[in-house]
Amino acid sequence: MAPSTIVSPFSTLSSSSFTLLPPLSHPFSPPAPPSTNLSTAELSTHCSSSFGFIFDPFVSTSLLTMYSKCGLVDSARKVFDEMPHRDVASWNSLLDGYAKSGDLVHAKELFDAMPVRNVISWTSMVAGFCQNGRYEDALQVFVKMWEDCEVRPNEVTLASVLPACANLGSLELGERIEKYARENGFVRNLFVANALVEMFAKCGDIRNAWRVFEEIGDRRNLCSWNSMIMGLAVHGSWKDALELFHEMKARRITADDITFVGVLMACTHGGLVEQGRTYFRSMEEKFQISPKLEHYGCMVDLLGRAGCLREAYDLIKSMPMKPDSVIWGALLGACSFHGEVGLAEIAAEFLSELEPWNAGNHVILSNIYASSGKWDGVAKEWKLMKWKKYRKMAGHSFIEVGGKMEKFLVEDKSHPRVEEIYAMLNEVTLAMKLLQYFPDLDYHFGMAMIRSSLYLVLAICCEFIVFFLFQDEQSSS
Repeated sequence: MAPSTIVSPFSTLSSSSFTLLPPLSHPFSPPAPPSTNLSTAELSTHCSSSFGFIFDPFVSTSLLTMYSKCGLVDSARKVFDEMPHRDVASWNSLLDGYAKSGDLVHAKELFDAMPVRNVISWTSMVAGFCQNGRYEDALQVFVKMWEDCEVRPNEVTLASVLPACANLGSLELGERIEKYARENGFVRNLFVANALVEMFAKCGDIRNAWRVFEEIGDRRNLCSWNSMIMGLAVHGSWKDALELFHEMKARRITADDITFVGVLMACTHGGLVEQGRTYFRSMEEKFQISPKLEHYGCMVDLLGRAGCLREAYDLIKSMPMKPDSVIWGALLGACSFHGEVGLAEIAAEFLSELEPWNAGNHVILSNIYASSGKWDGVAKEWKLMKWKKYRKMAGHSFIEVGGKMEKFLVEDKSHPRVEEIYAMLNEVTLAMKLLQYFPDLDYHFGMAMIRSSLYLVLAICCEFIVFFLFQDEQSSS
């Protein structure tokens, strides 16, 4: 029965001054979905308060859940604060509401204050962090749950944490999760299986991604196909990606906008300009899919790499939506590769409006001027950067050791093994000099860019040095 058909008689019954509803009526009053008029929710609260049913744990938990699912977290909090007795279900309902609304500050405060946590509590925090792009925090909470607190993750937990592994490249932890999932029969869950495909694909382990994809068999849905196509496309297996797309069509599975991002990326990596144009046109003509920013970005990248810069610029001008910094950045990058000054200036001008804080765009334009011998342009860009007091954002890198992510910031010396790292770095630097390996400085970066490049090398070297140190420690123990 639809919620609206239940709400109407409930509203009529509750509004009667001669009708006293028993407490059991309220927990079964419909938890209104977001599309429902909020007067229904307000009416439920009014009835509960008027008749004293707010003190009934079933009523209050139902109201709390309703508000959380409607995204009315403030109202949910009000009900929560008025509850005389709170069980773990009521805590979890409010926690889930905070997490799904993106209010991770209050979610974390509530989570830390919980007297008792169960697997649902931990899963809500993991999912909340992951859905809001805080992948490091998601992994930290998951590892604490699994290893420190010995709470056994369920299928929902695994499906929630695997995207964090995918986005951080945490392959080792992802492999441990797969082993646990298989031991507990969770791989039969399609959400877990799809998350494993995505995790392996994004981590570059195409062989294992394909293994899980094949294992899913006839249970594959569109998400399964999209994850595999995208993984193949991103990691250079563009032929396999396009073959899989055609197999998907042969099985009468309708592609969506995400599918075409993978297809266009495959064309980009394969340099298939004409095929890319055909696929892009077919989105609207054959599939009734309106191209989004991501599709235009792929096409600009494809055309730009192929040297079709004017066509790429014309495509940008024809876009029905406003181009973002990714679109203009792709054009600027292509201009840098092909030495096109005029369009580079146009792209850089738009980027200065969209990303006024980003010094990198000025640096790229300066390099284009330098490669074309336009030294007045170089001087102008560096003078502008000095006048705006730009500061390059510190680069950072990750490496996974023992299932945990190690993070390095440029010029950061807070790592507990910093002395060993820099000692090893000095040895590597000396070896490079002895082998007469020197950076290519023919491209006119300017001294500031040389320093930035050296800092980047330092961050990258630290990854491998720490990896060596930790591996050496593990093998000797």
